Amino acid sequence: MRALIFPGQGSQVIGMGKELSETYPEARAVFEEVDDALGENLSKLIWEGELNELTLTKNAQPALMATSMATLAALIVEGFTFQNFSFVAGHSLGEYSALASVGCLTVEDTAKLLRIRGNAMQNAVPVGDGAMAAILGLDFLKVLEIAKEAAVEGICDVANDNDPSQAVVSGDREAVDRAIKISKDYGAKRAILLPVSAPFHCKLMFPAETVMKEALSQVTIREPKIPIISNINAKPTTDPDLIKKQLVEQVTGTVQWRKSVLYMSAHNVKEIWEIGAGKALSGMVRRIDKSIDTRAIIKIQDVIESMEFLNNS
Repeated sequence: MRALIFPGQGSQVIGMGKELSETYPEARAVFEEVDDALGENLSKLIWEGELNELTLTKNAQPALMATSMATLAALIVEGFTFQNFSFVAGHSLGEYSALASVGCLTVEDTAKLLRIRGNAMQNAVPVGDGAMAAILGLDFLKVLEIAKEAAVEGICDVANDNDPSQAVVSGDREAVDRAIKISKDYGAKRAILLPVSAPFHCKLMFPAETVMKEALSQVTIREPKIPIISNINAKPTTDPDLIKKQLVEQVTGTVQWRKSVLYMSAHNVKEIWEIGAGKALSGMVRRIDKSIDTRAIIKIQDVIESMEFLNNS
């Protein structure tokens, strides 16, 4: 059994998806649809802009989704169908790409939602007041203890449970700084402040959660072609109402990526394809379960080779 996964923020690079868009009209059409939805030339920024501007949350979120959907469009041209795949999942904003991929949301609606989400997350906390840090070399439960200890004053939550040796804390800058110091006492290999403009997936994001609840109430979510594994509880669903509810909870909740991969592994997933930009999730998957084969699909060669492999397997 196989699954599709979609990357989140941090995977963006200038030029992503350009080669595919020049080869597949269907891929270019995805970028054009996102440009039209946002009323701006986001494609130009993705392919020719400055990385610091692309990395702004309001740009990175729809840009990464556009790249993932363009890559999937190229795969579909080459014969891809969902009948060979059991689950779909995405990391944080990647969950929106996953939903678009299986027909829950249109690309237009997804782009608009991600622009709203990016702006709402950025505006929830003044720049510099919040922070995020990756704690390396400790498991989720240890990082949970560190976050609780650091939150003696201010907010410090575990934002991402990424893999057995990496979790991310998020919250008030001083509390996150405390978590970094405390992590050394717990035996962390490293603790690194992340280059993000806001503290995602923590209680400070409650204003953004309210915005997304209103925004999601305005769109139709359809039943997915295959079950989507939710970030918030690492369980699959095909229920549109539950999907909408979980997307709201995801804004402040922990991204349960490690548990999501373990769920797939326990349900006979032996191969996972990462669709879009970068290979970050593939690395996490291998650290979670070495028995799962991973395939990052980024360029034309990846598309061709992956479909040849699928057709011959």
